Amino acid sequence: MTPNILQPQIISIISDNNKTVNERLLTICEVLESNISYYNWVGFYFRNGDKEELKLGPYVGAPTDHTIIPFGKGICGQVAVSNQNFVVPDVSAQDNYIACSMTVKAEIVVPIFVNGENIGQIDIDSNTIDPFTEEDERFLEFVCTQVATILE
Repeated sequence: MTPNILQPQIISIISDNNKTVNERLLTICEVLESNISYYNWVGFYFRNGDKEELKLGPYVGAPTDHTIIPFGKGICGQVAVSNQNFVVPDVSAQDNYIACSMTVKAEIVVPIFVNGENIGQIDIDSNTIDPFTEEDERFLEFVCTQVATILE
């Protein structure tokens, strides 16, 4: 399945005011993980108050010990500092990578901006080497833009 097919479903989830923000974020994680075969772990990290660290939010996939990530550490921590998407085709070739699972082969992280400020990110791990395309990146930017509307 191509990611863009899920856009109407993402909009529908975001618009469901009967659910809390965290419930909607978890539903997005579930939809992405269950519909895109190479999205094996899907989660959100958010800035932890005024601290220079990220805190794990809703996610689906294998449990992780990485519930707090300092800015600059790992792929997520680097995105918190750079404000740029980060696509890692092969995590074994990445020096500043935090291994969550031995099965993870690739990762993509896209920041979420609210009023121009990087407040968090979506993080996706794949058990396949180099699965992420330009289409994935654009789709996840769309997801993050939608998510930002309920975090303002």
